[in-house]
Amino acid sequence: MWSIKAVKLRLVLLFKGILMFLFAIAVFARAIYQLSAEVTPEATLMGMVGVMALLANIVCLLLLSRHRKDNLNMSSVWLCSRNDIIANTSVLVAAGLVFLTHSVLPDLAVKAVKAVIAVPVSKPMLTLKTS
Repeated sequence: MWSIKAVKLRLVLLFKGILMFLFAIAVFARAIYQLSAEVTPEATLMGMVGVMALLANIVCLLLLSRHRKDNLNMSSVWLCSRNDIIANTSVLVAAGLVFLTHSVLPDLAVKAVKAVIAVPVSKPMLTLKTS
């Protein structure tokens, strides 16, 4: 028989997995829209938001690091923070390339990478694997 705590953990993991998978779909949909509408993002805004997000995620990762092996929930939060730092760094690179090239392609490449990362991260949470 499952305890209330185990059921709550499984529900939280399922919710996180669904959110990560929906994030991947949203990123992919936005990339298709940008490509079809030929919308070039604002490089300066991308860079400013990217720096702020990177700093916030670094602080979160440092705070979570000593707890990442406490349980599956903390481990998944730590993984999400790590992936966010990777994504933030790629956004900064894309912002620089968008600024230099005035092209939407660097931003689309970052969106593709983010979507590809989000799917495997969501899989263990969606399948409720606890080991």
